[in-house]
Amino acid sequence: MTGSLFDSDPAPAAQPARPGANAPLAERMRPRTLDEYAGQQHLIGPEGVLRRYLNAGRLPSLILWGPPGVGKTTLANLLAGELGKPFAALSAVNAGVKDVREVIERAKRQPGTILFIDEIHRFSKSQQDALLGAVEQGVFILIGATTENPSFEVIPAVLSRTQVYVLEALSKDVLTGLVNKALAEDDVLKQKNVRVQDYGALLTISGGDARKLLNLLDIVVEATRPDPKTGAIVLTDAGVQQLAQQHLARYDKGGEMHYDVISAFIKSIRGSDPNAALYYLAVMLEGGEDVKFIARRLLILASEDVGLANPNALILAQSCFQAVTVIGLPESDIILGQMVVYLATSPKSNASYKAIRAARALVRQQGVQPVPLPLRNAPTKLMQELDYGSQYQYSHDFPGHFAYQEFLPEPLSGTVFYQPADNPAETKARERLRALWGQKYGM
Repeated sequence: MTGSLFDSDPAPAAQPARPGANAPLAERMRPRTLDEYAGQQHLIGPEGVLRRYLNAGRLPSLILWGPPGVGKTTLANLLAGELGKPFAALSAVNAGVKDVREVIERAKRQPGTILFIDEIHRFSKSQQDALLGAVEQGVFILIGATTENPSFEVIPAVLSRTQVYVLEALSKDVLTGLVNKALAEDDVLKQKNVRVQDYGALLTISGGDARKLLNLLDIVVEATRPDPKTGAIVLTDAGVQQLAQQHLARYDKGGEMHYDVISAFIKSIRGSDPNAALYYLAVMLEGGEDVKFIARRLLILASEDVGLANPNALILAQSCFQAVTVIGLPESDIILGQMVVYLATSPKSNASYKAIRAARALVRQQGVQPVPLPLRNAPTKLMQELDYGSQYQYSHDFPGHFAYQEFLPEPLSGTVFYQPADNPAETKARERLRALWGQKYGM
């Protein structure tokens, strides 16, 4: 039900009829009621927050954030249907400010209209600004859908007027249930004698994307020859893999190979192979991937995988992100290519990444330990009398700007989170820490 601007005044959402046999399986199996909706029980289950809103007969403006194929568009349609509200849809790919203003005028004639905007992260700032007044005044209820982190792609003014709900990747049990339901209930598939011997390849290739899973199932059932003895169409991992390679080779930034390619891209850089990394970069660029998405992943990788082995990597990755944001395509490919080669050929270290993960894990497991008295702030006389800040040694008053003292809470004394990796930069850091702390931290 998404598309460009609706052609007539929005009408109350009704239960849609099933598409015909020629429609993709994912469309044929699209849920028509919330009871048919798979997954996201934390939102629509008996105690889910959206279910509570529905029970109260209302709905706030909201943004649904999650990976492709987990039901964002379907959920928006079903929420409108449950409330009997007029429903209209825009796609941020081809809608502009003029379309938004036309929606606003039409929605004024239909109080309670729910406006669904697919891929809202693709709206420019001016397009998002055009939504603000109408959302604030309650002209319509906004439901935005995005695969990108709203904190990065949705302007603060819109975020402050909406609630963000995270849709989770569908579990193995949910995906398996979708396959079985399609085989049992779809008008086309239930006429065939299909037996799933292995679910592994179907689930792995789909990557948690229900739309991709069902369409892949449709393809392999159609392409698999029945067993000559039993007449059954038996789906095996080997058969699914072979057919998937033939039919799903095209990159689709909306989900088909999106996560596979970005995974291979990151792993190629981590593995110091600039040639493979450039290939996957080219695949993404040719497929129309958002250059800011690529640059953000490089920014994360510069810290997570290069880290202190080359501290300049993070600075250059930030410059890369700013540059592609300003320049855009087609010239951004030059900047991204340079950054990819730089990161792939840099020495690697995940020591700082592991250190903060270990520190946070300890805090979650043990809670927060009291700060040692010498390190506490002492702004009042009472705090001074309680020895807050006493015995603290100001490092700059000592030779080498270092004073040997305890900084960790007493129960954690000597705990090690950061272990310098084996590269020139961190070897130097290890030597300095050993010179300062001796064997305290096992350096």
